[in-house]
Amino acid sequence: MKSKKSARISTMLCGVAGLVLLTAGCTTLHGVTSPRDARETAPETARRSSTGPDCSVAKCVALTFDGGPSAPTPKLLDILKEKKVHATFFLQGKGHTDTYPRTVLRMAEEGHEIGNHTWSHKVLTELSAKEVEAELKPVQDDVRRITGRAPVLMRPPQGRTDDDVSAVMRRLGLAQILWSVTAKDYETTDTALITRRVLEQTRRDGIILLHDRYKGTIPAVPGIIDALHRRGYTIVTVSQLLAPAVPEPGGVYRP
Repeated sequence: MKSKKSARISTMLCGVAGLVLLTAGCTTLHGVTSPRDARETAPETARRSSTGPDCSVAKCVALTFDGGPSAPTPKLLDILKEKKVHATFFLQGKGHTDTYPRTVLRMAEEGHEIGNHTWSHKVLTELSAKEVEAELKPVQDDVRRITGRAPVLMRPPQGRTDDDVSAVMRRLGLAQILWSVTAKDYETTDTALITRRVLEQTRRDGIILLHDRYKGTIPAVPGIIDALHRRGYTIVTVSQLLAPAVPEPGGVYRP
């Protein structure tokens, strides 16, 4: 039974700051679920079989990186390994998964979660269903070939999605993951600013969005992790944040 807060709500998205950016007008998006509601509505059988951090008790936050892998990504993986933190990477295809397959494999081998961020970062709400599939399938194929397992999560470029995109994701078996924290690290190389933006916005059940290919980001990660730990946060992957719920294909998850 769904909670009274409803894990399935209808939302009119009209340029929601930091989450969904639209150039004009509005788009209808149904089925937006918060991490808390996902956990609360999970079947009892899933609760009994769940492993890992219990984010209904622990103060969890998910750390995610978009747009890689790139040349600097191994340095980030070194930091995460040293800090004993697992992240979720939403990977691009062109110039990334097709260029750095060993880094993709390392991500999987070291326990990080891999999601799909499209082949060429096109805005999906501006494409036909066939074109949307063409943006997702090559990355699915690359990751499956490299790691033996295709992603079950994706992040729409710029966070732009709607019911039509959701229908395609349902067919492809992909859940959509948005975010609640952005450092806008694509517009600055100031590591201190990136760190401050993340820490100011982070709340329990948050999803942090960073990019491993920008100059100021990776140097900020050790300080971000240490500060979050001091504040009592448990840093998890997206799937761990939602557990014991299993992300539903076509669903949209947003704190």
